[in-house]
Amino acid sequence: MSTADDLTWLLRRYEPAALLVLDDLYADVVRSVLATDSGVSIPVVVTASGLDGQARDDPRVFDGVRRRRPADTIDLAALVAGHDGSAPRRRPVGPADVAALLATSGTTGFPKGARISHANLTFNTQIYRDWTGLRAGEPILALAPIFHVTGLVGAVTLAMLLRSPVVLTHRIHPGVVADAIREYRPAFSVAAITAYIGLADESDITPAEMAPLRLRYSGGAPIDPVVADRLEEALGGYVHNIYGQTETTSPSHIVPAELRAPVDDETGVLSVGVPVSNTVVRVVDDHGRDLPVGEIGELITSGPQVIGGYWDDPEATAAALTGGELRTGDIGFMDADGWFYVVDRSKDVINAAGYKIWPHEVELVLGRHPDVAEAAVVGIPDDYRGETAKAYVVPRVGASVTEADLVDYCRDRMAAYKYPREVELVGSLPRSATGKLLRRKLRG
Repeated sequence: MSTADDLTWLLRRYEPAALLVLDDLYADVVRSVLATDSGVSIPVVVTASGLDGQARDDPRVFDGVRRRRPADTIDLAALVAGHDGSAPRRRPVGPADVAALLATSGTTGFPKGARISHANLTFNTQIYRDWTGLRAGEPILALAPIFHVTGLVGAVTLAMLLRSPVVLTHRIHPGVVADAIREYRPAFSVAAITAYIGLADESDITPAEMAPLRLRYSGGAPIDPVVADRLEEALGGYVHNIYGQTETTSPSHIVPAELRAPVDDETGVLSVGVPVSNTVVRVVDDHGRDLPVGEIGELITSGPQVIGGYWDDPEATAAALTGGELRTGDIGFMDADGWFYVVDRSKDVINAAGYKIWPHEVELVLGRHPDVAEAAVVGIPDDYRGETAKAYVVPRVGASVTEADLVDYCRDRMAAYKYPREVELVGSLPRSATGKLLRRKLRG
């Protein structure tokens, strides 16, 4: 999915010694980046084809894909075959050594490189095993991209720990995923909620066929309780929340497998779970002081899964990671029973004449309109109130709703300071490769 500008920025930022890339991306984008006077030089380039390791050539995900085998790169399949049976060279590695540099989601700016250690990975891989109850050898369906922290830990390293097969579908095509579930009967998956919505709305899979996938988890984006109920009815199973960041090596909170997440009556938000083992989460005000139960503030996380810093970025490290604690930038609260709720990102909160508006709360209201497929809310300048809410709405196919209709709909259901003064109908919302909403692009 990367553009030439994306790759140029990443390659300059990290100065890698080698690059592993799909052959079509290399031929269409990377070769020109390396050939231009961009200041980027990669000593070793290894290419692989999306067609490697499979025999179906399913046109639903491979339409137009062909093997390129660029002559100026090393072919991965040939490289592996040439070393078949060989043992890798041993290198001393300690728990604190960096195992992976993973880019953060970039929802508020350029991605930062999270220095994820072997200890971080080992701890949270065990968390997935222990908190879900997944058994050794049970298949794992990789719906979260494995270049993302959730896919890396919730599929790849978890499979290593449990000696489990990983079911891959190359792309998230609902029909292809449905067929994979029918054939391989995976027991566990963690994915953005949009993957489950796609299965419910765009495939013919039945609840009975979904039954082997008994452990269904979702993270990376908030879940509307109404959507959670609809998916349970359509797919015949409950989707459990998981919450965390790249900086927490995926989960810091999980809804335990045997429980259902409560919904907060006031905000209408579904709980993201409870902190996992050995993990402490504080809710603090703008001055860093601990807040009592029920009050909204920033979530501060500490535990064995929290990274030690960002790659070559001491300023960002000092701002977000001090004393082993991570300033998550997420706003939320804990209820009297210890359940945590995430209301919004701190940088997304709208201040209208001193009143705080949580964009997610407005989005939940809009999402209940029968003609609305998706909605995103951001703050825009307002001469009178300083800032006010604007909603970008993707209407459902065939809907005839107008922007004025949606303003009126919100006005009737929300406090006067909360409802959006502007609504703009759009064809789609900007999202990251992992499905996270990029509100910064809506702000312009």
